[in-house]
Amino acid sequence: MGKIRVGTSGWSYKDWEDIVYPKSTAKKALPYMADYFDTIEVNTSFYRPTNPRYCEKWVRNVEGNSDFMFTMKLWQRFTHEREEAWTAEDAEVFKNAIAPIANAQKLGALLIQFPWSFANTEDNRHWVARLAEAFGEYPLVTEVRHKSWENEPSMSFLRDNGLDFCNIDQPTSRSSIGPTSIATGDVAYYRFHGRNAANWFSKNAGRDQRYDYLYSDEELGPWIRDIEEMEKRVEQIYVMTNNHYRGQAPVNALQMKAALGGGKVRVPNSLIDYYPVLKKISE
Repeated sequence: MGKIRVGTSGWSYKDWEDIVYPKSTAKKALPYMADYFDTIEVNTSFYRPTNPRYCEKWVRNVEGNSDFMFTMKLWQRFTHEREEAWTAEDAEVFKNAIAPIANAQKLGALLIQFPWSFANTEDNRHWVARLAEAFGEYPLVTEVRHKSWENEPSMSFLRDNGLDFCNIDQPTSRSSIGPTSIATGDVAYYRFHGRNAANWFSKNAGRDQRYDYLYSDEELGPWIRDIEEMEKRVEQIYVMTNNHYRGQAPVNALQMKAALGGGKVRVPNSLIDYYPVLKKISE
């Protein structure tokens, strides 16, 4: 049976204060979260190469949970800034940045997240294959959102290049990839972005508005069953909630952790106060 880890995308949000954790704990949010979850997805590495000293600190911050693993987003230079080809120097800068986490054997996966517009073309497949070769020493997960990737030849391409596939729940359009439960290697990865379609596709909506969504038990149920089935097929499963606004991501993460573990879980008191629905799964 595969090991299932459930966590959130990011751990430090201003609107989480006094909901997920006390405001006084905000500067120690990571060790606080590591008391309740055994994985977290690092988002800051997407925007710029992370300072290695921060990575060293993060590793120390989760020492209290020996089972804890990070996943990290690949720098957007490799996924979104494609006007010019990235260089070997770019790759080396990023590798040096994440080295403290990788060397501590705390890197569960490196997430290569492409934008919605990244369709399955020959040029784009070449771009992906080049990334797979450059970062092949890490467990690699590819998130694509365009429906042109949703077919068996695409999955074979990922397998051939040693890339795991990211299953996503998101608002859908005619060009978007649908809900899937696919593994192309030993790691299965799931990301939950919410279903706030009205704001997701609005040019005027900000980040918080797009990710303002709380999944119901009924919406999570089919995913729980898919992940339980996936548990029989792979070695590692990562389940990440990205519907972060006002602590909704940890709410749904804890609900899935309880459902997948078959019992109650530890829940922060402040989160129960704000979301009483958590009482039924709290130890």
